[in-house]
Amino acid sequence: MKFGHFDDSRREYVIETPRTPYPWINYLGTQGFFSLISNTAGGYSFYKDARLRRITRYRYNNVPIDMGGRYFYINDNGTIWNPGWSPVKTELDAYECRHGMGYTVITGKKNDLKAEVTFFVPQDYDGEVQQVVLTNESKSDKTFKFWSFAEWCLWDAQDDCTNFQRNFSTGRVEIKDSTIYHKTEYRDRRNHFAFYSVNDKIDGYDTDRDTFIGLYNGFNNPQQVLDGKCGNSLADGWAPIASHYKEITLKAGETKTLVFVLGYVEMPVEKKFEADGKTINKEKALAMIEKYNTPEKFAAGMKELRAYWDKLLGILNVNTPEDKVNRMVNIWNQYQCMVTFNLSRSASYFESGIGRGMGFRDSNQDILGFVHQIPDRARERLIDIASTQLEDGGCYHQYQPLTKKGNADIGGDFSDDPLWMILSVSAYIKETGDWSILDAKVPYDNDESKAKSMLDHLTVSFYHIVNNLGPHGLPLAMRADWNDCINLSCFSDTPGESFQTYTNPKFKAEGGYSKVAESVFVAALFTYVGPNFVGILNHLGKADEAKKAQAEIDKMKKVMMDSAWDGNWFMRAYDAYGKKMGSKECEEGQIFIEPQGFAIMSDIDKDATKKTLAAIDERLNTKHGLVLNNPAFTKYYVQYGEISTYPGGYKENAGIFTHNNAWIICAAAYAGEGDQAFKYYSEIAPAYTEETSDLHKTEPYVYGQMIGGKDAGSDIGQTGKNFGQGKNSWLTGTAAWNMVAISQYILGIQPDFDGLKVDPSIPANWDGFTATRLFRGAKYNITIKNPSHVCKGVKSMVVDGKAVDGCVVPFVEGKKEVNVEITLG
Repeated sequence: MKFGHFDDSRREYVIETPRTPYPWINYLGTQGFFSLISNTAGGYSFYKDARLRRITRYRYNNVPIDMGGRYFYINDNGTIWNPGWSPVKTELDAYECRHGMGYTVITGKKNDLKAEVTFFVPQDYDGEVQQVVLTNESKSDKTFKFWSFAEWCLWDAQDDCTNFQRNFSTGRVEIKDSTIYHKTEYRDRRNHFAFYSVNDKIDGYDTDRDTFIGLYNGFNNPQQVLDGKCGNSLADGWAPIASHYKEITLKAGETKTLVFVLGYVEMPVEKKFEADGKTINKEKALAMIEKYNTPEKFAAGMKELRAYWDKLLGILNVNTPEDKVNRMVNIWNQYQCMVTFNLSRSASYFESGIGRGMGFRDSNQDILGFVHQIPDRARERLIDIASTQLEDGGCYHQYQPLTKKGNADIGGDFSDDPLWMILSVSAYIKETGDWSILDAKVPYDNDESKAKSMLDHLTVSFYHIVNNLGPHGLPLAMRADWNDCINLSCFSDTPGESFQTYTNPKFKAEGGYSKVAESVFVAALFTYVGPNFVGILNHLGKADEAKKAQAEIDKMKKVMMDSAWDGNWFMRAYDAYGKKMGSKECEEGQIFIEPQGFAIMSDIDKDATKKTLAAIDERLNTKHGLVLNNPAFTKYYVQYGEISTYPGGYKENAGIFTHNNAWIICAAAYAGEGDQAFKYYSEIAPAYTEETSDLHKTEPYVYGQMIGGKDAGSDIGQTGKNFGQGKNSWLTGTAAWNMVAISQYILGIQPDFDGLKVDPSIPANWDGFTATRLFRGAKYNITIKNPSHVCKGVKSMVVDGKAVDGCVVPFVEGKKEVNVEITLG
């Protein structure tokens, strides 16, 4: 069952009912100011840091769901409704929500009154602009009452929802003309404030929540709206809000347009106030309001936003036999990659924006799917990430976006973290040809006195793995590897304790983690990532160092076959007792998805590749995607940690983790199994799961982190109950890795150090496809022909009319257009 449809010509998803299976959201903003907005106008806004600069309030896990947002209320002769249906939930005569690239348009109609509301965050602007177009479609005049509504968060989102003994006494506002200013703590420690304005004279306002809503009312029945008036209330502590009130009369067929701005301003300390030392200096705010105070200026801002996305989405464009592939590659997958790059894992409808900043592992992987869009910002992010690294090659697992410093509360020792930086820096160089990044001086632990070259950072990353091996010669698992829920050093038996702790007294004397537990996954990742490091060294003429690094990779491959090959697949780990995990010898969790893909792509062993692909298809694949492990754990294994605490079929315990599904898609394509790769791709790609939106639940236009596995419901005796149900949408490494899987491995358009590699691995029934790719200043027009209907194999390549051996189009400086024709066979 579907709840809307794709409008590819406008790059929008059109939602046709407010009663979606879960709130379906969009993100507004591309730089510093961001908003989350649902299809019924729920959500919130923040500046840079969703915890420390939360602008509007939102309550997670609320009942009813998705309560709190930017609302407009209409009282039309006693009929009260919202353009987005919620929160009043009066049945509308017509409803539509269009989520587009950085904007959302919600339209509601009731009793011949139409309200169309467009929300967007303009480029280089610290605010959300909202245009409300009210049209009287009746044949007679209409007079109605209209309110805006936003609830201020008192800046620190965690403190805002916990420290009530203080916060109920600190809220402060200021009002001038048609603008309401939020200035809590501005007179003392803060130099920032927020405001909410409208470009028309208002008939009243409210800034005290209890006055507007009523102490025992809710968002669905605000007292002032019920009474058809406003209180002109001034917040003094408690819960400050911003609500404009206006009485509007429209003649038959007449339209009225209002433009609202929800903005954020920072002021120099010496310019915080006007001459009286109390009144906010509104100079910056007024300039922001002036910039979008007419419908014409609003339209210009929207035009600029569309041009921005036209440019970004014009870098890669494909035309395949599958419309759903085109839709994902050309529009929605790239869009999600951009959002995920901006926000990492900080703020979504599944991440509260409080507990996590920017992840080291996460942000490096996000760059893989984003680097072709805005490489300059990718370079900046890489330097930010590397600056949080430690001198021994270890890394802070997270850093805060405001300070850009490593999060000491979370710490480090996640064994896979250093390798992702090698991969992301390599991806940047392959995309741009900018080798100068390796010379950039980058501090360790944000200490400029310890700054060394980016190449030095990559070197210590590589040897951090080599220098931390266990008894079998495999990398130590440490606190966790990519799977944060496999905790081989924790042995937690205390409720509420983090599974990623160093509390186990057995290992405290050893530095906090077991020197026996080893990760086969990190070994496989090392053999996959390592050749990139070798390639960099060879390019720089460091042949001896490259030879040394290659020897370590070859050594690890041998260890993989000698100590981690289980006969038909690669094991997952050795636990702290030195026992196998992810082996046929185990009672549960016999096979895991994570190591398999990278082992295949590392060419460890051809026979092992065939057996592994067969085992994946037989043991892990389902109609809704590949489960992470099989069989699911049915009891708690203290030596494994958090993974065994989830009910079977959920999250890391045999859930369908779409992030590492992409690694298998890449691996199958790499191995020449294009049909198998595409089968796995279409099992999880949102455009393909749209038909079962009622089951899948989350947005049909973006990836989620997880889909319920075949064991979902087994704990309650209803195995398969939520098999296929999605969770944790939007902010996930799934976006970047599936972009890599479809564009670089299936379609085979892959940047390389020496040029653009084109080596497709497609379904055999495809006749071919075409693509355009902007790469290092040139436009590549690519035509793939498949007359023999094979999956993989470049039979011939013609570049600008001349035959070229191999499948790498050599980069030629200064060339503006390149025509590439490839025949498979």
